[in-house]
Amino acid sequence: MRQGLKMSDFTSNFWSFYVGGITVAAIAGCLLLLWISGQTKAMTTSDNTTGHVWDGNLREMNNPLPFWWVGLFLLTVAFGIAYLAIFPGLGTYPGAVGWTSTGQFDSEVEKGNAEVAPIYARFASMTTAQLAQDTEAMAIGERLFMNNCSQCHSSDARGGLGFPNLTDAAWSWGGTPERIHETITNGRTGVMAPIAASVGSADDVKNVANYVLSLSGASHDSARAALGKEKFVVCAACHNADGKGNQLLGAPDLTDDIWNLGSGEAFIISQINNGYTGVMPAWGTKFTPEQLNVLTAYVWGKGGGVAAEAAAEQAPAVAAEAAPVAGEEPAAAVLEELTTP
Repeated sequence: MRQGLKMSDFTSNFWSFYVGGITVAAIAGCLLLLWISGQTKAMTTSDNTTGHVWDGNLREMNNPLPFWWVGLFLLTVAFGIAYLAIFPGLGTYPGAVGWTSTGQFDSEVEKGNAEVAPIYARFASMTTAQLAQDTEAMAIGERLFMNNCSQCHSSDARGGLGFPNLTDAAWSWGGTPERIHETITNGRTGVMAPIAASVGSADDVKNVANYVLSLSGASHDSARAALGKEKFVVCAACHNADGKGNQLLGAPDLTDDIWNLGSGEAFIISQINNGYTGVMPAWGTKFTPEQLNVLTAYVWGKGGGVAAEAAAEQAPAVAAEAAPVAGEEPAAAVLEELTTP
């Protein structure tokens, strides 16, 4: 997609003008109706009735509309015209005051952030580990998580089918504070390509599936697993030769018997044949930097977070390119330090 395009670039202004046209026609119709009612002369008898009689003695008088009713009617029409002049409602016309719902939302969010800024100021100098031990910070983190993250990861952060458990030690993209912060801020797109053609025949795919099952000690066909080991080289490009995954690519560990999308031979065969794409949305534009830090600490403190010093002892493959947050080294410098003998 060409950079810079927005969703509005792919839609027509037809509906905006359509609704605006109906609105103008409705206002004009009201005025026309009022004018017609004032100009039309009904046939009346000498007693100023129309001649219509109900129940023997109930007659319809031919009196003009009360002035108070006409006044309210005209006031309503004037209000409609004034509204359309001040606020957007006629096609692409922005209105005299330039009001937009997005602008009002942003203004209210900015006001709310300013009101809570003193609360977050206390957290500015605290590390992720310290925030995770702070009762007030975790109460705020819980509310942020419940309102924005629990819909996918569940209220207890244990996830569900297709949504990772944040309380265990299995982190496809890394469980250090820096990696969690990067994931929340920038989002993630994990792609498992359909690789059946590279693996070989349907039998080869089945053999590889059994080899993958053997890596975690799951029930499998030993003979097929032995045959599939050689073909696993296709998978090793992402999951590494030992099947322990690669957090730089978001390739999960196949040896821990934790299956986020499903398990068993049939499921793994389906993944090899069809591939899969998983998307974690980015939250960097919604939250302030202080909120991101508190939310990072909340997720990290749910039980599965990895301490930064522990991560430094792991293989370079799992040391993530950290997001550019305040106080961090650039990602390239981090990787250079980790990979330099």
